[in-house]
Amino acid sequence: MFLRLMEEVTRVLGDYGDERFLRESEHADLASTIAFRLAKERKKSPKEIADEIVENLEVDSDYIGSVESKNGYINFFASYEFLEDTVNVILDEDENYGDLNLKGEILIEHTSANPDGPLHIGHIRNSIIGDTLARIFTKAGFSVRTHYYVNDMGRQTAITVLGIEKFGLKDKKTDHAVAEAYIEANKLLESNSELEEYVEKLMLAYELGDEEAVKKFRRAVEAALKGIRETLKAINVEHDEFVWESEFVRNGYVDRVLEVLDERGLIKKDGAWIIELEGFDKEVVIRRENGTTLYITRDLAYHLWKNENYKRFINVLGADHKLYGAQLSRILELINLKPPEIIFFEFVSLPEGSMSTRRGKFISADELIEKVKEETWKIISSKEIDEEEKRKIAEAVAIGAIRFDFIKIAPEKHMTFDWNKALDFERQTASYIQYSHARACSILRKAVEDGMPELEFKGELCTSGERKLVMLLSKMPYMVKRVVEELRPNVFAEYLLSVAGAFNDFYRDHPVLRAESEIRMHRLAIVDATRIVLRNSLELLGIEPLEKM
Repeated sequence: MFLRLMEEVTRVLGDYGDERFLRESEHADLASTIAFRLAKERKKSPKEIADEIVENLEVDSDYIGSVESKNGYINFFASYEFLEDTVNVILDEDENYGDLNLKGEILIEHTSANPDGPLHIGHIRNSIIGDTLARIFTKAGFSVRTHYYVNDMGRQTAITVLGIEKFGLKDKKTDHAVAEAYIEANKLLESNSELEEYVEKLMLAYELGDEEAVKKFRRAVEAALKGIRETLKAINVEHDEFVWESEFVRNGYVDRVLEVLDERGLIKKDGAWIIELEGFDKEVVIRRENGTTLYITRDLAYHLWKNENYKRFINVLGADHKLYGAQLSRILELINLKPPEIIFFEFVSLPEGSMSTRRGKFISADELIEKVKEETWKIISSKEIDEEEKRKIAEAVAIGAIRFDFIKIAPEKHMTFDWNKALDFERQTASYIQYSHARACSILRKAVEDGMPELEFKGELCTSGERKLVMLLSKMPYMVKRVVEELRPNVFAEYLLSVAGAFNDFYRDHPVLRAESEIRMHRLAIVDATRIVLRNSLELLGIEPLEKM
């Protein structure tokens, strides 16, 4: 609905109606800064220009209640009719509220961790960003596919194969078993350098499609992926497809991309094949002397395939891949292919001393998930509710805590995950939002039990607190649109916190069930509209909207 208000304001402003100069404002429902843009050109103050525009404005919109000029800003205030339509549209559309009905196909590649062990806490930041984007793009109306790009041809995978050959796989979660084999193989290589040649032979044999080598690599990679899938499922992340990079060697895409690069005169052949990129210190090797290709070669082939099948494709990568991402994008541009839109995210740490790093090694995502579940159970276990329901609530709160804390920080910022803060029901956390949703559900249940389920919102009855909340509810589709355009899912998390905060302020200051009939029906409509927005929004973040807590 807020998008409709923006359209109306743009229309009413006529020649001055430029969306680029519309802003959300603390002092109005919507403000135009166009006067500041015109000040230099017209040699007048922004205040004078804004005064002139407002004086000559013909407001013929049911959704605009009033307009004022204030210190160069043109401030617009929504009408009672806008508020009423907002609540009624939310109640009518229910689970469909927030849909934008946009069209198109989108490919989102995320996680794509090497299949040589379990995911660590940095990997799941990637997963949660990618999965949340996929959910929001789907809500916007796009047909979305998610890919996990499997690096099955790298040196690390060959070392893993060696480790499994020498030491086998222990009886434990398969990705952890693979990691142990990989670690033992690395130790073996340190003391037996002659095995380096064997690793090189493994890589070459697999690239050439040797049947025995393919079996060995497949066994190692599939064992790692089995465990990785289990971890991802635990945090409500699923991929539509796991795309193996070897496919692009087998299906001819690698040969095709090498041919194009060669035709453009971009390859320098001196034993190894390299590309020298202007503006980059390091040259890019795309084929080794022994004829095997590199990760970037296969990734170029993958992006040739992406160009042929999608108009828009997005990659989520760690900040340590910025150079790689720039090189990949530049080479694609040199052969007239569209580079991916890349979201780079910074690293994740834990409060010092919060978890043992097991002799300096990384913290696996599995360890973190288990620890957060344990801490959640300590909080939930004392509550006097059914044991099975208590378990379900604890699980939903734990996963919500992880997903929300990982998404609420802008991707370009380093984050520290502290479960004590993430599980605080009084702070800006997922559990705070889940509790707000449960509170709304409880109010509505009690209204039905008391025989007072009727809802009827009236704009003219709104207090300032109610008006603030309804205006926030109107912005959910607008926030979906912002994420689609900006690729910053954290703005949606921030929005959801503001809705929960405004609702709890409303609950504190406005009796609902004890109010007289007209006010009660008005406020119950606000509660139900808030419930719908909280539920739909939590689902977009991959968090379960609990009805009881």
